[in-house]
This record gives sequence, structure tokens and C-alpha cells, in this order.
Amino acid sequence: MNRILQLLIALDQMVNVVISLAIGGGWADETISARAYRTKGVNKYWLITYKTINHIFFWQIDHCEQAYESEKNQKQLPPRYRTN
Repeated sequence: MNRILQLLIALDQMVNVVISLAIGGGWADETISARAYRTKGVNKYWLITYKTINHIFFWQIDHCEQAYESEKNQKQLPPRYRTN
């Protein structure tokens, strides 16, 4: 993974932590996209967030689901830390 992508993921996770401080429900190592997929059924805010993010990443099929699966499969961790 290149350094710019790592920086963008870190910023994304940091924004998710800030959101979590305000409203709760997130984890420090989770991206907003993954959280939006995971919580899209919880309330209207996360459903709109989910749809908006997928619209921004229009060239990917369900970006948020891919981000969620990536988190579940630990693909964003350094290989040494992965259990899968």
C-alpha cells in the first residue's frame, strides 16, 4: 500500500474517531465507509452517508461494503498483524 493511501486511510479513521466522540458507536481503526456500511440500518444519517460515499466512489461497486469487508479481513493491517 503506498504512503499517500495510508495517509488518507489514517485521516479517514481520525475523522471517524472525531464523529465517535460526538455521537459514539465507532472504533479507532474503522474507516467512515466501513462504519457507514455497518450502521446503514441504524438511522437515516448513516443510510444517507452510505449512499453519499458510494456515489462519490461511483466507479466501485458498493465501495462501503468493500471497505467493510476489507476491515473484517484485516487487509489494511500490515501483513505481520493479520490473523487471516
